[in-house]
Amino acid sequence: METTTYEIKPQSSLLDLKLKEVWRYRDLISMFVRRDIVTLYKQTILGPLWYFIQPLLTTLVFTVIFGKVAKIPTDGLPPMLFYLAGVTAWNYFADSFRNTSDTFKKNENIFGKVYFPRIVMPLSIVISGLLKFGIQLILFIGFIVYFMARGVDIQPVWSLIWLLPFLLLLMGFMGLGFGMIISSMTTKYRDLVFLIQFGIQLLMYATPVIYPLSTIPEKYRWIVELNPMTSIIETFRYTFLGQGSFSWQGLAYTTVFTAVLMFFGLIIFNKTEKNFMDTV
Repeated sequence: METTTYEIKPQSSLLDLKLKEVWRYRDLISMFVRRDIVTLYKQTILGPLWYFIQPLLTTLVFTVIFGKVAKIPTDGLPPMLFYLAGVTAWNYFADSFRNTSDTFKKNENIFGKVYFPRIVMPLSIVISGLLKFGIQLILFIGFIVYFMARGVDIQPVWSLIWLLPFLLLLMGFMGLGFGMIISSMTTKYRDLVFLIQFGIQLLMYATPVIYPLSTIPEKYRWIVELNPMTSIIETFRYTFLGQGSFSWQGLAYTTVFTAVLMFFGLIIFNKTEKNFMDTV
């Protein structure tokens, strides 16, 4: 009978990110993904319909307040499509950030009893969020087809559609990186939990979700472009609606930012998991 031997030894280097160990526990990741999907709306009345209701209500509010009242331009696009594009992309990043930012606090019971790479938990959250994004993307595409059928001039840039998986990768890893850092900090500073929602909301207003980048004065535009989510939102909107700005330099900046964020996020997260039970 074949046996497997595991050697348990202290981690001596901060640069040991345990990526091979995460791959070894891929079945556990799959289990957590299924759990997240099944239990999220299990005891709700409308269930998965909330995937459609939430972006629709948010888009309607944005259309009324920012489109009708504030009269913020939308690059010639129907306000409904403009805001729905921003909301669809933003929600995946925001959910990944928000739901991974309290990993240690939310799972302290299971972490104290069973060993597995702790990164498995937030990683499964980011992966399960792809289902919600996929449903909302279908809703968004449905509205594109509806407006095109009504004769609205919408010209998707199909040559860039291959960038969608890359944009998802950037949004997921960026949310995961921020979430791991905040989760590590909340083991000592609980007040950060209350600031997360507020901080994500502020970050949204610093991102061209409710306004096009073209409306920002040229001398201030670089400030908005420092936000790594800016190039993602603009590229997503440009790809599906044919309006907005697209820059390879912007995507390159976001890619480097996300890679560095993930690297330091993993280091901080792995360092915290060794002694978080003493402070959580």
